[in-house]
Amino acid sequence: MLAFVSFSSILVGVIADTSKYSRCQAPTADPLDGCPPNTLLVSSTGREADFDTIQGAIDSMDNTTNYTILVLPGNYIEQLNVTRSAPLTILGQTESPNRQADNAVTVYWASANSNGRYTDNAYTSVLTVAPNLNASLTGSGPSGFPVPADTPFGCVDFRVYNIDFRNVYADEGVGPSLAVSISRANAGFYYSGISSYQDTVYVGKLGNAYFYYSHIGGQTDFFYGFGTAWVQSSWVELRGCGGGIIAWKGTNTTFANKYGAYISDSTVQAANNSVASSIIGKCFLGRPWNAQHRSVYLNTYLDASIAPQGYEKWTSNPLTDNYNNYTVMAEYKGFGPGFNLTGRIAGNVTLEFDAAQTQKYMTPRDVFMAPDGSQPYITWIDPNAYIWH
Repeated sequence: MLAFVSFSSILVGVIADTSKYSRCQAPTADPLDGCPPNTLLVSSTGREADFDTIQGAIDSMDNTTNYTILVLPGNYIEQLNVTRSAPLTILGQTESPNRQADNAVTVYWASANSNGRYTDNAYTSVLTVAPNLNASLTGSGPSGFPVPADTPFGCVDFRVYNIDFRNVYADEGVGPSLAVSISRANAGFYYSGISSYQDTVYVGKLGNAYFYYSHIGGQTDFFYGFGTAWVQSSWVELRGCGGGIIAWKGTNTTFANKYGAYISDSTVQAANNSVASSIIGKCFLGRPWNAQHRSVYLNTYLDASIAPQGYEKWTSNPLTDNYNNYTVMAEYKGFGPGFNLTGRIAGNVTLEFDAAQTQKYMTPRDVFMAPDGSQPYITWIDPNAYIWH
């Protein structure tokens, strides 16, 4: 594994204080010692626990009570679906709540939409947070699946701490293989690992997702969607090159919500040394899934994997104007061997934002909005894991 770059100079000295949950997460004689009320215990062995699967715990809940699930160390081979609207927090038991590398809980699934196996990518996801199936469907074409207008909003406050989600269908991008899917819901991931090879993270229509001190790995278009994703102080790991890192769509139902993908104060790097040597200068920051693509890299380190031009055009949907209010493929204060200003200018695809252009995308409070369009809307983000620039 490559040595990760130190970001003490750009992370504003902030690491989430998980004291609210650290006592509950700590291994103790009584696993529920220090846990909030309404905490359910899950163990892969089934011993001294309420459930032996995470989904079993989720299915047992009513739709009004705030629940917490504490998951004991182990490998859980299951697909998780959260449709409830009331808040839910899932904790992985750990001695190191501020370190993803020490996570002891992993949820695995192996599924990909290859060779037309499924009617929609949604069926492949390890974790789905959405009010119903229609809300989670990706669909095709520039506007995707036509989610009915009367579809309710799902979980208003879903949080995960110290759990890894891995779609292990194949060791290459053979088709969409989601690890996490968020639609019409608010979801936060803290010190978590999320990986597949293709289409790893999907944030669907009216979906909001926040990632903090997490590791997200993929190869092809591994951030994609219609909603809003903010990746803060995390590691974006290239397991190969294909398409781009980010592929985003906009539609007339999401444009007003400041949808888009934002990677802030983070690291973009090859997943390991063997991969690094084979992808130097070959990987793209993203490509426009449709003409309303929006993504911005803010204060982020780029390793030598990144192509000199930064972003690329998608040949089946050529970019015609990157200087309007619709297509945004931009960087602000990028640095590292993968930042090549000469190459960016010559490529004429990537926008280099100045401070004024960045203001409306500078922090999560600038982009996340409530279902009714009100702003700011960040009450579902752990306040101790929020970077105030």
